[in-house]
Amino acid sequence: MSEQGNTAMGKARLLHTMLRVRDLDRSIEFYTRHLGMTLLRRRDYPNGKFTLAFVGYGDETEGAVLELTYNWDREEGYEIGTGYGHIAIGVPDVAAACSHLAEAGVRIPVPPKPGPSGRTLAFVEDPDGYRIELLTR
Repeated sequence: MSEQGNTAMGKARLLHTMLRVRDLDRSIEFYTRHLGMTLLRRRDYPNGKFTLAFVGYGDETEGAVLELTYNWDREEGYEIGTGYGHIAIGVPDVAAACSHLAEAGVRIPVPPKPGPSGRTLAFVEDPDGYRIELLTR
């Protein structure tokens, strides 16, 4: 495969990553209030008994977003599983972002430190325990 990728895919791009969440409003608040994303759209699907909410840093036509999926009839949480790694978000100042998030009660399992690339990194957790890497942009 070339650097351009599979030519059959044309100019493909990542659209979204889906996370199943236990409390949709709490998750939307985390991603919008604490991480500065915008709620782009939210829609209930009564026949399927689920709600989808899309959050991101810009219009979906320009960049990838997160799809938060809430299944109405599921009371127990989800297991994150061994295949999930993390979502990465670039920020201007990782230490300042972590300080702000810590004041808001956000869990920070890996505080700011130099990463392998020399850039500062940290890991925070959303309300469902999904890890989000903050990297110096």
